[in-house]
Parts: sequence; C-alpha cells; structure tokens
Amino acid sequence: MRKVFPPEASADDDDAPANGLPPLPASTRNYMTPQGWHTLRAEFMQLLDEERPRVVEIVSWAAKNGDRSENGDYLYGKKRLREIDRRIRYLTHRLDIAEVADPSVHHGKDQIFFGATVTYAEGDGVEHTITIKGVDESDSLNGEVSWVAPIARALLKAREGDEVQLRTPGGLQQLEVIAVRYPAPARP
Repeated sequence: MRKVFPPEASADDDDAPANGLPPLPASTRNYMTPQGWHTLRAEFMQLLDEERPRVVEIVSWAAKNGDRSENGDYLYGKKRLREIDRRIRYLTHRLDIAEVADPSVHHGKDQIFFGATVTYAEGDGVEHTITIKGVDESDSLNGEVSWVAPIARALLKAREGDEVQLRTPGGLQQLEVIAVRYPAPARP
C-alpha cells in the first residue's frame, strides 16, 4: 500500500507568510518600527536557537526507535521541523529586506507618516484611532494597520484638520483627521 502525501512547500512559497498576511506589493520596501524588527528578530532567534534543536533531538530519538511508518513522534517531529524551517526562511527574508523607520523622529509634528497614531472621524462623526505600522507587525485587533492598507494610504501625508477621501466598496467616504501623535524619542 502506498501512502500519498501532499507536495512539500516549494522555495517559491518562502515569501508567502505563514500567518496569513498578504505579501508586500511589488517593488516596495518592508518598513518596520524598531520594536517590530526586534520582535521578528526575537522570534527568529527563538526558533533557531531553542525550538529547532529541541525538535531535531526528538526526531533523532524517535528515528532510533525503529519503524518510522507508525512512529507518531517521528512523523509529527518531521512535520514540525518543516514548519519551523519554513518560518525561519520567511523571517530571514523579511529581516533581510526590512527597512527600520523610527516614528519618534516625527514627534511633535502634525503630518501623518509611517508610525503615526491617528485619530480620525468618519462623516457621521464616529471617531477611530489607528497606528500605522509595518506589514509584519500590524495587529488590527489592537488598532494597528499596515501602511499598505487602504485606510493608511488615504491618511498618509495628511495633516491635522485635513479631510481625506477613502475609497471603499460602498463608495467614497469622507474622513477628517483630528489628531496625529508619534512616540517620544528614547532618551540616551
């Protein structure tokens, strides 16, 4: 009896994020805040220095136990090792092309750039606050959006008091920029 397994991920899939994020638009930079870069770097180092060696040890131990076809530790370990290696390749690529942009250099300014925390009002007066971050570090549940998101692109370069238009599936939406904040520079 032959077992059929789905094909392994190819090297072309390395830029496809494992976390479901869309890839960067063609010919753009991978902007990141310093905190985002450190978070990705920490994940990379944890996978490389801790998790991968631990899984390799388990797979090695399981391989010594004989029949690998029904060895759950071996099969699961090999699968987990492939997942870890794919994530390591992805993180390596993303960190290599990262361009760290410190938003604190704009502290005190009222124009919207990467890293800004923006409060805006929709046409019906409902206010929202978002922070514009990198593709790999944004978290919509915490009010963070990627700089390539339509809302971020509509707001970029606007100033406090400006009105901008956001194109949505329901039509054009008027937004008024109420406040723009940047983190304070770190003290040496």
